Amino acid sequence: RICVITLAEAHPLLQSGKTIKNINYQISANCSRLQNKVSGKSKRTCLFIFHMQGAQFLTELAPLCRISSSDGEEYTIYSCIRGRLIEVNENILSNPALLQEKPSTEGYIAVVLPKFEESKSITQGLLTQKEYEEILMKRRSSAS
Repeated sequence: RICVITLAEAHPLLQSGKTIKNINYQISANCSRLQNKVSGKSKRTCLFIFHMQGAQFLTELAPLCRISSSDGEEYTIYSCIRGRLIEVNENILSNPALLQEKPSTEGYIAVVLPKFEESKSITQGLLTQKEYEEILMKRRSSAS
């Protein structure tokens, strides 16, 4: 029921071989994802969160962080789902290469917990690996 936010394998940062300069969880003057403080029963296990307090609520279009590459490009990474921000991966701040080297494991960006009643519709709307690969192939062939 938790959602781990990562870079998609087709993201330009993973495809172009760019070097990541920095990652910034400061979204605006008044909003830092690093200030997200979750307290409650069993917060460490993430699978059994019952009483969360202090977790920032995210909409689908809520920015999670901004990633700057060495060529000056900046990429805003969005939540893409509604839910409570459980944690951000502070390890990528000191080791941004994790985003490229291990994007789906140690290089994750954040963990979000959708509302229980919305979690089923979210998972039903996800693409399978095969569907995702087909979309990528269509994009590549239309770009050529």
